[in-house]
Amino acid sequence: MPDMPDQLSALYSEFLDGGYDCVDRVILNAYFSMGQSGGGFRMWGRDLYGSDEDLDDNHLMRMAGRFSRRLRAWAKANSVPVVYCAAGERKHEIAEEYLPTNQAKPGLFLVLIVPKDPWPYVNHYSFHTLDPDWGHVTIKMSGHPPFGAQVILNGHEYVAAQAQKARVEFTKQENCFTSVSNATGLAKIADTLSEKETAGRLRQLCERWIYSTCLCFALDLAEQQKSGFHYQYSVFQMEYSRNLWFRSGRQMDEIFQALIDRTRAPLDLDRIKTIFGDKNRPHRDTPKRIPPDGESWSRHLRMI
Repeated sequence: MPDMPDQLSALYSEFLDGGYDCVDRVILNAYFSMGQSGGGFRMWGRDLYGSDEDLDDNHLMRMAGRFSRRLRAWAKANSVPVVYCAAGERKHEIAEEYLPTNQAKPGLFLVLIVPKDPWPYVNHYSFHTLDPDWGHVTIKMSGHPPFGAQVILNGHEYVAAQAQKARVEFTKQENCFTSVSNATGLAKIADTLSEKETAGRLRQLCERWIYSTCLCFALDLAEQQKSGFHYQYSVFQMEYSRNLWFRSGRQMDEIFQALIDRTRAPLDLDRIKTIFGDKNRPHRDTPKRIPPDGESWSRHLRMI
């Protein structure tokens, strides 16, 4: 069993067969730095079109429309499902229904479309891809320039993919490895996600798919090179988990329920509901400012 000095592991060590630490959910922001300012966006437009005269609302909306038409045509020709979703639906659960088997080739297997209505009237696309090193990877991209995106992945799927390559036998249920033939080997694979080289691996993952599988519907590879469009990445969210293997599922459930009982009593559930937004916070209604005559609503909203 790996060295896990936390009090919970030490307290229940007699019930444990092992454990491992693992990076869990990871979300990276992908952004085109030049497109984050008005001046930089105009410079990009000049490189793409030769001038910035076409950078008005109508032409930008046409670019978003071209994104949609190209995507649909390609998906139809390659038998890739395109599914509309409503805001608030659990997209990952929908994608699980379309997830290919282990024998499937890497690549795009599903596109989910989420209309942003009423504002900003832009479709957001979720490209669900099967990667040989990271498993199920999702890239969410706006269909409107400058095509901001998020790359969503899971460290447990990386560990599973690498364990298969290392011939470590395991059974896995969602994010849980329920049995492993070589616990030490699995823990070593999970530890590689904490190495400095992981940043390079994440960049390689993003570059492998974001241009040729997602952005290509807005800008083909020649347009990307001509305009110098390239993404930078930053960490939006990262979760880290400690996982314990219990010898007995019954004992695990008893310990878990006991821990819940110990913490339930001191909690003020009404206060927690308020903190997390399930209960309305006290507030005062303030009258909305009415724009003076001649002032447009759009200008008023920008001022706000």
